[in-house]
Amino acid sequence: MDFLEQQLILTPQQHGFRKQRSCETQLLELINELAANLDRNGQTDVVVMDFAKAFDKVNHSLLVHKLHHYGIRNSTNSWISSFLHGRSQAVVVEGSRSTNIPVKSGVPQGSVLGPCLFLIYINDLAARVSSTTRLFADDTIVYRLIAAASDHAALQSDL
Repeated sequence: MDFLEQQLILTPQQHGFRKQRSCETQLLELINELAANLDRNGQTDVVVMDFAKAFDKVNHSLLVHKLHHYGIRNSTNSWISSFLHGRSQAVVVEGSRSTNIPVKSGVPQGSVLGPCLFLIYINDLAARVSSTTRLFADDTIVYRLIAAASDHAALQSDL
């Protein structure tokens, strides 16, 4: 995380799992912008998303590629790739254990590294959306000022 923060790699719209950022800082930024739009008598359209099982759906190959893109290369990249690949899981219910099955995607939850890897994986999301984006881990808010009152008046006069 220190490397990502020092190199300014993580998008500023991401507030999850970061020092001096939280769901509150994300919410304050959102409310501030929505209030500014209201002050201009504007309409803001908002989409709120929570990706289901997002941590479980991280594509390992794409994540390793993104790590390389962001400067995490050589032995560190190989170590993380090894950490992700070759994992298996089983379920224990009332003392009975299922057979192991391979884990082909996802970042290990409950690990220190998992949240960091997830942030890297979705880091480019905000840059690929033409609307304003606010992120808190896998919770995403996308919004856009549709029209301010002055825009409505200009449209009416053009008619």
